Amino acid sequence: GRMKPVIVVHGGAGRIFKEREEGSRAGVVRAALQGYGILKQRGSALDAVEEAVRSMEDDPHFNAGSGSVLNEKGEVEMDAIIMDGKNLDSGAVSAVKCIANPIKLARLVMEKTKHMLLTGCGAHLFAQAMGIPDTPGETLITERSRERWKKNLEPDSNPEEFQKDLGTVGAVAIDSEGNVACATSTGGLSNKLMGRVGDTACIGSGGYADNCSGATSTTGHGESIMKVVLARLILYHMEQGMSPEMAADTALDYMKTRVGGLGGVIVVNNSGEWAARFSTKQMSWATVKDDQLHYGIYAGERHTKSVDEALTSEIEGF
Repeated sequence: GRMKPVIVVHGGAGRIFKEREEGSRAGVVRAALQGYGILKQRGSALDAVEEAVRSMEDDPHFNAGSGSVLNEKGEVEMDAIIMDGKNLDSGAVSAVKCIANPIKLARLVMEKTKHMLLTGCGAHLFAQAMGIPDTPGETLITERSRERWKKNLEPDSNPEEFQKDLGTVGAVAIDSEGNVACATSTGGLSNKLMGRVGDTACIGSGGYADNCSGATSTTGHGESIMKVVLARLILYHMEQGMSPEMAADTALDYMKTRVGGLGGVIVVNNSGEWAARFSTKQMSWATVKDDQLHYGIYAGERHTKSVDEALTSEIEGF
């Protein structure tokens, strides 16, 4: 292989409240650096995206893993997907509870079963069979998620208003062999109906990876993303010759005009060009390519550091 590895991560599109900005920035930077570390040692794109997403699942700043929002009953139900661009293998889980890292379970579904998507109880039984320890549901619930859940239960509340702060986490990568992969994980919508599954676990919506074109991971209003099969739509545009940025903007624009949906995407194509684009107010994102780290939250915002400099400040606490 002679490809220069690239990783891009997102921590969710929507509205990132001022007091959470620093944490969101630090979280996506940490995830990107961890994924890149794997790629640098000639690790696979698949391992890199899984590791980057696991890092964000473990960070309570994001709506995935610990920090997930609560459904109408006050419980955490999570969705995740991972996909290998080499052979179009994919694994996903939906509506899973009491698991710290749904992305790890999605990877096991891909590699240890003949299936692509396991849901609810079945996914839980499979996790137990794979020796994944149960995480008590309460430990995944942050003070913030509970507060928001309570607020949304008030008779005059408007959960829709809160759902503008939509965090899904995701990663895409290309490794030195030229293989691409994507991974996406989420706690879903605040105060959603029990059993609601959004775009994340759905192949072609929450993510898609194909060595022939590239990989993408999405975030935003799940139902809108599903209506236009956003991830696959972006790759379709790249197959027609568009750059990652152009393909992302075209697809997001279509979703907005056709179904009024907002969101964000990260993309890498099979020659290592990348994009992080969004139609929401904000999306936390970070990427590493050529030992340079780039990251931002607002439209047009882009900070750049060398990886060495970033790792040093990372050790000192960003």
